[in-house]
Amino acid sequence: MSNKLLNRILTGCAVMCALLLSSLAWAGNTTPEAQLQKWSAEAGQAGQADRGQAFFTQKHGYEWSCASCHGNPPTEQGRHANTGKTIKPLAPAINSGAMTDQAKVDKWFRRNCNDVLKRECTPAEKADMLAWLIQLKR
Repeated sequence: MSNKLLNRILTGCAVMCALLLSSLAWAGNTTPEAQLQKWSAEAGQAGQADRGQAFFTQKHGYEWSCASCHGNPPTEQGRHANTGKTIKPLAPAINSGAMTDQAKVDKWFRRNCNDVLKRECTPAEKADMLAWLIQLKR
């Protein structure tokens, strides 16, 4: 095997390893506390657990509330109201993977807020919900 071919193979392997490692690192790239800080900063105010609990349980003029699928409080498995699919608990003290992947957090807030509110949640609403979720225990 020529040195040129061997260098290409090694370079390709190095690139693949780097891509794999970066995707693994992305899977746990945040914490619930970091999310709370981020949304509180964007909102210009600290998240309030009492407002988060009220927001989570209200229907906001539509058919569903957050609690419709996630339960109240969300310390046990929930069940999607339409599909019946099991949903892991949202409380970080119960589900150590909750709110730890920025891309997933953004995706699910966007989808779920649209289902419940017919719009995206504001940073203040996200901060309030997270302040409440963080303080929940079993």
